[in-house]
Amino acid sequence: MKSRKSDLHTKSHGVLQLRFDPEQRLTSFAGLVIFQALFARLDLKARLRRCFSHLRKHAVFGLPVLILLLVVHFLLGFRRLRGLDYYRDDPLVARILGLRKLPDVATVSRGLKNADTKSVDNMRELIREVVLGRLDDEQLARITADFDGSVQSTTGHAEGTAIGFNKKKKGARSYYPLFCTIAQTDQFFDFLHRSGNVHDSNGAPAFMADCLQRLHQRVPTAQLESRIDSAFFNDDVFPTLEEYHVEFSCSVPFERFTELKQFVENRKRWQRIDAKWSYFETEWKPKCWDDIYRCLFVRQLKAVRQKGPLQLDLFEPKDFEYDYRVIATNKTESAKNVILFHHGRGSQEKLFGEAKQHVALDLVATRRKVGNQLYTLAGMMAYNLSRELQMVANPPAHGTCRKRPALWDFLSLGTLRQRLLHRAGALLRPQGRLTLAVNANPTVEKEMLNYIAACHDAG
Repeated sequence: MKSRKSDLHTKSHGVLQLRFDPEQRLTSFAGLVIFQALFARLDLKARLRRCFSHLRKHAVFGLPVLILLLVVHFLLGFRRLRGLDYYRDDPLVARILGLRKLPDVATVSRGLKNADTKSVDNMRELIREVVLGRLDDEQLARITADFDGSVQSTTGHAEGTAIGFNKKKKGARSYYPLFCTIAQTDQFFDFLHRSGNVHDSNGAPAFMADCLQRLHQRVPTAQLESRIDSAFFNDDVFPTLEEYHVEFSCSVPFERFTELKQFVENRKRWQRIDAKWSYFETEWKPKCWDDIYRCLFVRQLKAVRQKGPLQLDLFEPKDFEYDYRVIATNKTESAKNVILFHHGRGSQEKLFGEAKQHVALDLVATRRKVGNQLYTLAGMMAYNLSRELQMVANPPAHGTCRKRPALWDFLSLGTLRQRLLHRAGALLRPQGRLTLAVNANPTVEKEMLNYIAACHDAG
């Protein structure tokens, strides 16, 4: 049916007059109701209370409430604590937290300051248990646990920070935590907090052993896998992985072993994978190691622009050269599959990038070390919950692929915010029943009801 122009357009009006009415129970985050259903399904409030049950309950706002507030804070898209001032009067946020009034920024900061290392350990355990619960439900044949570090910089002097490797902010003080992530669910599993002046492999063997042991105990039928970079190429890490029967691939650092260059220079025939990649393989080990490993020497054909004047009207001349790398592995499958498996590490970098952008993984928020650890853990939990919500509501999109991408086609947390979380709403009481009224939009209605129904059904 055609519409008349007069039905679609209206006359312009002047700038509206603003009125800030405290009596109106309006919310800017109506979509939070879907996470309220997820919190109830996971019994998150009770589990958070158990994390901090050892602390004395003398504060008006306990740490369980403050940590849940931080999780909501990250889900809404805020990074720094000061962002709390912009939604402190939101009635839906207060209701989800079980509060009549939200704490101020100073209260949250003091609460983080009063935490202890046992609180951090309990929070780590809770994050692991939520992820393990999902892996247990899915009963996956393979679980890929990737390990890598990520820098958290600060211009201040937070406790435990140090000047170390920092590619983007040279000379800045930082933390350098080591993370374990699960490729199939695109979630954080655990982290090891460290100062910024340590090597990437510092404390890695013990941390890896703890993560792998928990995964093996909870999902004993799954084949564990891992992909690590050249910083973990040492004779402490490999035996740890093999102790738990982990199939792994690891980049080998060329700069530490000059004999690798001779392998490449002396090689005349390379086996072709496709027009871009070729390889050869051999068994090799550093002289001081006991065990020999399968090593794949891989070269990538790269097009490089020629310097100097170009004849743009005819063609753009290019020169071709190779980029070389070596992958050590204990996998027995084809070289192509091993190379694709190892290159799938890029999905972890994507996870880090999204977490830094959307849940402040790169932020050092307080001066206390324990406070910063809890801040990072709250961000990890918020990120994991955004994935858990989608896994509850949707089946896996595909099976296990050679690069081990996530089994679900996840929406980023930023997309979830734009589509659902940042929706205006009003808390009303028609016939005495508290109701959240949201503007009618068929697409939004369908998605929100789907998430809420899935959480209720799964619970």
